[in-house]
This record gives sequence, C-alpha cells and structure tokens, in this order.
Amino acid sequence: MAITTPHVAGDEDIGEIRNIVGFHIRLAHGAVYRHFTETFAELDLTQKQVSALWLVHDHPDIAQTGLAQRMRMDRATTMAIVNRLEAKGYLVRRKSRSDARKQALNLTESGRKVLASAKRAIHQHEQWLKSRFTEKEVAKLIELLTRIHE
Repeated sequence: MAITTPHVAGDEDIGEIRNIVGFHIRLAHGAVYRHFTETFAELDLTQKQVSALWLVHDHPDIAQTGLAQRMRMDRATTMAIVNRLEAKGYLVRRKSRSDARKQALNLTESGRKVLASAKRAIHQHEQWLKSRFTEKEVAKLIELLTRIHE
C-alpha cells in the first residue's frame, strides 16, 4: 500500500520546470519518504535511526565519531540520534576498550530485534521502489545518484 502523490489531471503541463532535475529529485524523494514513513509507522523509527542501528550492528564497539563519519552527518546530529536510540533501549554506550576517551556503541537485545524488524520493512520498501525498474536500471540509478551525493 503506497502513499504516493496521485496523478492529477493537468500535471503533464508543468512547463519548463519539467526539465529541472532538482524538481524531479524532490518529487522522487517525497514519494520514497512517504512510503518509507508508512512502512515504518509501527516501528516508530526514522530513516536515520535505522541507519544508525544497522551501522552499529555491522561495526560493534563503533565510536560515535565513526558513526557520524559513516552516516555523513555532524557529531551533534549523530549524538541526538544516539541519545534517542539509547532512551528507547536499543543502544548502549560503554567505554571503548581501545581508547578510554571514547565511548563504544553496541546494540541491546531489543535493538537487535527492532533492527531485524526494520530490515524486513526495508526489504518491503525496497521491493516497492525497485519494482519500477529493471535490475539494470536499478544499478544505473544507484550509480547516477551516487554521483550527486559523493
């Protein structure tokens, strides 16, 4: 069940804006975000929170600075995400074994369970998104989008 903006008669007559790449990226982002939000409504997690959980799972004992680097976010934003996940009982902070000045992040059992549920929801979301393209087109889309964000 998708919550994408329905086609409205007359949309095809949008004029010159039709050739503005950023306009189409914004519309695509909106459609993807709406579907993601619906898919994740029961989990009460944001895209950034899911990304943080996944990265902590894949990198046990990761420092918050390492998490921020991998998520390409500033430390303050990352700290806010970590604080929320810790408050929900999904993450724990402990002193790093390799550097006492840093804190290591790890998932709790609840965090592992919610991440497993999130991965199932992501799979559904990805199926919805990728169903619009061939495998070759998906690979090309990822390549093209990577050029923008790297």
